[in-house]
Amino acid sequence: MEIKQERRPTGARRTQAERSEATRGALTAAGRRLFALHGYAGVGTEELVQAAGVTRGALYHHFEGKADLFRVVFEEVERELAERFASEALSRPDPWEGLVAALELFLDVCGEPEVQRIALLDAPSVLGWEAWREVEARYGLGLIKLAFQNLIDAGLVEPQPVEPLAHAILGTLTEAGLYVARADDVAAARTEMNAVLRQMLEGLRGGPPDDRSDSPGGGTAGARR
Repeated sequence: MEIKQERRPTGARRTQAERSEATRGALTAAGRRLFALHGYAGVGTEELVQAAGVTRGALYHHFEGKADLFRVVFEEVERELAERFASEALSRPDPWEGLVAALELFLDVCGEPEVQRIALLDAPSVLGWEAWREVEARYGLGLIKLAFQNLIDAGLVEPQPVEPLAHAILGTLTEAGLYVARADDVAAARTEMNAVLRQMLEGLRGGPPDDRSDSPGGGTAGARR
């Protein structure tokens, strides 16, 4: 008589995986909300697990601790920002206009609580400078390299090595973001930094000065002559 081998149901394993993912997602969402509101130092593990509706054991099952949860939240914020910047730049028909639009958006988000508190104020101290810069570079450097390569290919920026240029721009934007985020008057700091960055970008533009003054955003360059 043939004996049929009984298969183990897979539903339980899928359910466990889904529950595990839901728990991790709840902790990440709670951490993101609380870290943005109160800062890393102002949030305790008990507050985190209560907000997520899970046990303390669940926190340490999915993360090494509060700092590890913060790292995941920070990377999530950075990933979403990169997507927003890319979308904003690609929404414009001209690569220079796309760069300027992405720059404007960058300065805007520096005043958003999540970005201001999590990405700019707390991340350097919680993760350490090197780890913070590594994440910033992972999500931002590629976008900057692509943007300036497109500008060079379009003849809008003088031909030059893109790699060092992108690193220099990333460093400048990092300091610009910190300047805005730490300011007592964020709106005024944003306006000041926007003027500084626009002037800096104008200095990278290709073509004779007369050509630049007639193109979008070129009036500033013309006025300086």
